[in-house]
Amino acid sequence: MNQDTSVATAKTAIAAYKKAVGQPDGLAELMVFYGEQAAGFSDHVGAQDEVYVGTLVRMFGQALKVIGALPETVRLDLLDRRDEVRHISHNFGYGVGDDMDKLLAEHGVDGRRFQLS
Repeated sequence: MNQDTSVATAKTAIAAYKKAVGQPDGLAELMVFYGEQAAGFSDHVGAQDEVYVGTLVRMFGQALKVIGALPETVRLDLLDRRDEVRHISHNFGYGVGDDMDKLLAEHGVDGRRFQLS
């Protein structure tokens, strides 16, 4: 209640971290956390306008790129968390979950426990 749910603010914070610190594991964590919070919020309160969920999908894809460069021990946990976001997003309109399925496939991720092809 009375909280700012600005996508722009979240994206600005992630960009500032990338510029200031730029550590891939920290950047991936922020991107995954953003996705978890955005998807959870959208699922809980029904904030599912096209711009909001479009940003969620784009951040999902950007996170996959960053995650792909991480060591496997870190990558698997983050991918598992990405899968939960993908699962929740199948509740939304606009084909959001399907778009996330396609992004996972494009990044060579198959199966629930993410065996990389």
